[in-house]
Parts: sequence; structure tokens; C-alpha cells
Amino acid sequence: MKSLLKMNKSKISIIIPVYNEADAIGDLVLQIRSLYPDFELIVINDGSSDDSAAVASNAGAFVYSHPYNIGNGAAIKSGIRIASGDILVFIDGDSQHNPEDIGKMLEYFPDYDMVVGARSMGGQASFGRAIGNKVYNWLASYVAKFTIQDLTSGFRAVKADIARQFLYLLPNTYSYPTTLTLGVLRNGRSLKYIPIHIQKRKTGKSNISLFRDGVRFLMIITKICTLYSPMRIFLPVSFITFLTGLFYYLYTFWLAGRFTNMSALLFTTSIIIFMMGLVSEQICQMRFEGSEGTKFL
Repeated sequence: MKSLLKMNKSKISIIIPVYNEADAIGDLVLQIRSLYPDFELIVINDGSSDDSAAVASNAGAFVYSHPYNIGNGAAIKSGIRIASGDILVFIDGDSQHNPEDIGKMLEYFPDYDMVVGARSMGGQASFGRAIGNKVYNWLASYVAKFTIQDLTSGFRAVKADIARQFLYLLPNTYSYPTTLTLGVLRNGRSLKYIPIHIQKRKTGKSNISLFRDGVRFLMIITKICTLYSPMRIFLPVSFITFLTGLFYYLYTFWLAGRFTNMSALLFTTSIIIFMMGLVSEQICQMRFEGSEGTKFL
């Protein structure tokens, strides 16, 4: 630990979002306190109905409570707003993450802007979740032009000024890691993945729904893609529409020897989609140029 603190002079804030984790949060806070006594430790109690807030406070954490349950992402945003550190570490409150890995992540600062703990296939909560995350990783890698190993990992460390820059984009739900990851990469920031081992939950079960949150993750990817690189969405759609029109034209020409209205509609639609992509790309470019050097508080 002395070598870590000597290497990294920045102030560190650890943010733990908690919702009904009274059986796990106390031991987690004590373990973090023993490993990193000089770090700021913040527990965001997201409207828990149990004694999570009291347990965390008694263990030595600063507790900030929401009056009711808003969402995991909202808890993270509250932590970002009140943290005073130069580097922010996000770790789940269910004791699945090993606090010793925090030190491993911090070793890569300040060379990297964000470091994320990547789970293996065996570290996923279920086989279905593992397959779903594989698909999301592939889609996000296509969007960002960067190999994303674990898009939805909630265990990460990021420079505070960068986290605050993307604060207005973060949703109130579990999909905040998706937004933050794609935002960092599409904004030209550096990202490092390190392998981590996931421990079994002590009590309770995950609140993430495979289908409900899966669709939400997919929409977040599409949203961030169109926000930062619209042509990565518009161009494939335009190309597929054009090919559909071409094949339909060849089919109808072969059978009836004529050019149909449907073919004309598909060709026209493909051109319109392509032009919309170009306009969106220019708008994004102007937005980046206009916001250069701007900090979002």
C-alpha cells in the first residue's frame, strides 16, 4: 500500500451504491477501510428499506441517502457530485468485487483515463447474462472501434473531471457503465481493462432483469452511437435498405420485366437515411468543436 500511495499522489474517492445490502455492506466498508485508510469512502444509500445506511455509517463510511429508490445510476451520479477525489472508484455494495483489486486499477493512473475490472465468462451471474454481455460487448466494440471486454462492469476507476464531463449523459439505471464506457472511448479518452475475479454474493440476488435491462442496454448503445458517431448506425441501415431495394428490383425485373414502386421507395429511403447520417455527423462535429474545453458540472 505504501508503494501505491507513493506512486499515486492523487486523492482517491471510493463510491459504493447500495440498495438493501445491510448484510454485506458493513464487512465491505471495514475491509476497504483497512486496505485504504487514507481514501475518501462514500456510500450512497439509494432509498434502502433495511439498515444499510446505519451499518455503513457505523463501519466508518460517509453515507449520503436518497429519500427513496431512484436507481443505481442515480446513486453513482450523487457520488460523483459530492466526491472530492481526483480519481473516483466505483464498486458494488454486494461484496462481489474484491477491494484488493482497487490498488491494481490505481497503478494505471495517470497514464489511463479510466480502468475497468473485466469479468470472465465464469464470473457472470448466469449463462444467459454471459451470452447477452458478449453481444453487447461486440456491439459496443463496433461503435467505439475499440475491443470492449466488459461493457457492463460496475467496478471501475475514472478521473473525476472526466466522470463529471459525462454526468449529464448518465442514466438513473444500471446501464450507467455502458454510457460512461462509450462516452469515454468516443471522446478520445484512454481505457484499460484488467481481469478481476468475482466473488459470490453473500445474501440476496441481483436486481438486474435480463430482458428489461437488456433492452435498455441495447437502447443506450444505440443512443450513444448516434450521439457520438451517427454514421456507424445510419450507414449500415442505408446500405441494407439499398441492397433490399436492389434485390427486389432484380427479382421483379426477372419475373415481370419492370421497375416497381417498392424498389423506388427502398432506393429513395436508403438515400434519405444516408443524407440524414451525413447531417448528423456534421452536427456532432460542430458540437464537439463548440464544447472543446468546456467542463460539465
